[in-house]
Amino acid sequence: MKHISILIPNGPCSISNIDGSHQILHSVNGVLKRMGSDPIFDIQFVGLQDKISNGSISITPDTTIDRVERTDLIIIPAMFGGLEQAMELNSAFIPWIKEQHAKGAEVASFCIGAFLLASTGLLKGKQCSTHWSMVNELRALHPDIEVLGDKVVTEDGGIYTSGGAYSYLNLLIYLIEKYAGRDVAITIAKSFAIDIDRYSQSPFIIFQGQKEHKDEEIKKAQEYIEANYQEKISVDQLADMYAVGRRSFERRFKKATHNTVIEYAQRVKVEAAKRSFETSRKNINEVMYDVGYTDSKGFREVFKKVTGLTPIEYRNKYSK
Repeated sequence: MKHISILIPNGPCSISNIDGSHQILHSVNGVLKRMGSDPIFDIQFVGLQDKISNGSISITPDTTIDRVERTDLIIIPAMFGGLEQAMELNSAFIPWIKEQHAKGAEVASFCIGAFLLASTGLLKGKQCSTHWSMVNELRALHPDIEVLGDKVVTEDGGIYTSGGAYSYLNLLIYLIEKYAGRDVAITIAKSFAIDIDRYSQSPFIIFQGQKEHKDEEIKKAQEYIEANYQEKISVDQLADMYAVGRRSFERRFKKATHNTVIEYAQRVKVEAAKRSFETSRKNINEVMYDVGYTDSKGFREVFKKVTGLTPIEYRNKYSK
């Protein structure tokens, strides 16, 4: 039987992550029992102390980390409020997580729980996901981690992460399939109406520009691109505007934004196209021309690369 430790952090955190994980994993035992098999999960809420206040809600963990000698899977839910405060309130989990991992435990984080996982050092050199709105902040704090902002689920050497909010459901299904088999995973997915084949959070990303950096000239270039996305803007043009050599400009732009100039311009255009599909009755070609594209094939390819959906699929999904 696998021992599952669902962490109960100090301070505001995702109750849905905590309760949902317990309910779904407990249901796996019920499905296995109906199939004539033994239950496989021993699930506990694990905290730093016996009673934890989560804003307006008090939670009583089943046990505390000092009483758990060995566990097989640690689940880290999302923590809210200021990240710095959340990390400080829950820093005592870090040595325990590292100790349990050294003993063979796997670790899974949900949404921005990835920040606590990253603080353990266990993600160093590995891939991970988090909420799409926090990707750049995680990259800035932990440059030694490969943050995949479009992924719903990642696995790298027994370390698992999920994307934003309810993406945790997809990671739970992934883990259930690994531990209990495909049949059980499908049964649970159907029971809880979870889309088992959701791999990307790209359709949900709202691109707001990546300006959490201190390169003022690059910020001005970003603002210029955003204000003039209908036009065809070249790298040479931008480099000349700010009196920077092309190669230096490209290097600084990529370092600051994690995108090439071309990728950034594409994302700005696609974001404008998304807003148009959501709020207007314009057809695909009209929107394409509005955002500065003249080649319909090229527009479709870029749009799908950024959002994971074709323009028609996106319009049908989100249009009023």
